[in-house]
Amino acid sequence: MRTKYIASSSLIVMGIGFLLTLFMPQNIAVRLLQGGFEAGLVGGFADWFAVTALFRHPMGIPIPHTSLLLSNRDKIINSLISAMETELLNKESIKRKLSQSKIFKALASGIFKLIRKRELRKTMISSVKSIVETMPLDKVAISLQRILAGYVRNKELEPIVAQTAVSIVESQYDEKVLDYALDYGKKWASKPESEVMLGNLVHSKLQEIQLGGMKGFAVQAFLGFMSEEKLGSLLTGMMISSIDDIAKPDSENRERILQEIRMQLTTAALNPNVTLQIKSWLDTKLTNPSTQVFILNQLEELRGQLLHKLNSEYDNGGRLILTAFRWITSSLSKQEQLVQKWEQGILSLIGNIVETNYYRLGLLVKDNLDQMDDQTLVQMLEDKVGNDLQWIRVNGAICGFIIGILLTVLHMVV
Repeated sequence: MRTKYIASSSLIVMGIGFLLTLFMPQNIAVRLLQGGFEAGLVGGFADWFAVTALFRHPMGIPIPHTSLLLSNRDKIINSLISAMETELLNKESIKRKLSQSKIFKALASGIFKLIRKRELRKTMISSVKSIVETMPLDKVAISLQRILAGYVRNKELEPIVAQTAVSIVESQYDEKVLDYALDYGKKWASKPESEVMLGNLVHSKLQEIQLGGMKGFAVQAFLGFMSEEKLGSLLTGMMISSIDDIAKPDSENRERILQEIRMQLTTAALNPNVTLQIKSWLDTKLTNPSTQVFILNQLEELRGQLLHKLNSEYDNGGRLILTAFRWITSSLSKQEQLVQKWEQGILSLIGNIVETNYYRLGLLVKDNLDQMDDQTLVQMLEDKVGNDLQWIRVNGAICGFIIGILLTVLHMVV
């Protein structure tokens, strides 16, 4: 608006100056000024007409080849869209610019600037805490139970069971189970009450044996010689000795037992009936109401632990967020190939989106321009470039004034 006022003022000055020189005593100085003001008035008025004709009809008169922007509205819009697509925002330039982008560094830098603020970190923790507190764990427990039950029903367990059997053998879990059983058996046999129990049990069973002749005499003689205490001590001693022998890594008996365990394990893994029994057992367990209660209790416990950790971290100002972020960025910075692969994948995806939807940019621009009425469009263009165009009028008046003086001098000389 200020430049438009200056331009109008320059035209008025030229007009007033020309009128004043008409009534002043004629001399060389007045004639020079008159020539200058006259030419400046013509130049300023001509440039006013030219600038105004771009946007509207001068003085409202529909003179041909005026109001050029509105008369050529469609051509201008199409030219603008074409220039944008082919020159300003062509697909190749966008892809080239994207290929030079460093997404990881830009994101890392931007995120770090944000999370450096203590209040922002505390706000993040408060938001997470609010979500955890209001999470309906009863519904989550029901969903988890349904998901697990559905997974078991629809999943073929044969490969899993077979792979589990192989993993048990490869990881030597069978030996660990055997060692655990042997250790437990040795501890049990070493207990005094176990010795008494075995002695009484075997002694009573031997008394129940009904044999005649020499065999019966030998059994009775043995029972008379061996009391319950001695018999129990003998049996537990034999058990402990046998367990120690089996526990040795190079024991042949140990190897036979392990081979039997592995054979039975493989046979069970390949038996369809065993798989069906396992699947049925799992399905029964997972659909049982007690399983839902168990899941809910575990979730409640987990929520309590998480809220406690969040409260502690809130009091600490969210330092863990900074520590975790630094650890992530440090770890990724050491994996340059992996980061580059991710970046190329993201950039390729963005490039495909641009390739597929690029034409929408032109449609969006055209749609926005079509929604503007003539007055709004003219007003927008005047706001953007009108101020600079008004200087043409000022320059026209000044240049006309100078040229007018020069022409007057030339006329005097000639």
